[in-house]
Amino acid sequence: MLPEEYQKRRRLPKHLRRQPAPEHPFAYEIRRAEKRDIPDIREIYNYYVTNSVVTFDEKKWTYRQWLEKFEHLAKLGLPFLVAESPTGQILGYALISPWSGKSSYRYTAENSIYLGPGAVGKGLGGALLEALIRASEEFGLTQIVAVISDKGADGSIALHEKYGFEEVGRMGRVGFKFGRWLGVVYMQKQLKRRRKPLFRRR
Repeated sequence: MLPEEYQKRRRLPKHLRRQPAPEHPFAYEIRRAEKRDIPDIREIYNYYVTNSVVTFDEKKWTYRQWLEKFEHLAKLGLPFLVAESPTGQILGYALISPWSGKSSYRYTAENSIYLGPGAVGKGLGGALLEALIRASEEFGLTQIVAVISDKGADGSIALHEKYGFEEVGRMGRVGFKFGRWLGVVYMQKQLKRRRKPLFRRR
């Protein structure tokens, strides 16, 4: 080995070093969900089915199940939003579902928000929740209820608190997944109703 190989290599001055390529800014558009979005929505949801307890589902949802849900919510006119990247990838979604089949609950609904793993921690959850609240008010709802797992969903609880949801109750040991018992946290937000709901219950 040559003597000079023992010497530490000299580093180039900072202005002469190769600079890493700049990261593309995190960008998205929030819009109404369309049927073409279902495969991406399904992939996002199924990731949480198999890797977390934020949903109590234990089996992956099929395309047909999501199609039926999409068509049901579309028939009722309830808000169903997606966040789309400039390249057309669905980064996350948010939707409103009926709280109950009884007609007296027609001004109340339940929300759901799921983000793709690569979109977590970038402010998208808040943007989707804010857009969903606004769409729900325009639709005519007066209450949104969030049902959140009491394990592994601290971020979701904090997000809902930030946007005015208040904890109204808990139920313990009502679910069992991955070999452990799980409870739920109920959170509720009162909305400013702008007009009558468009959907009817049987």
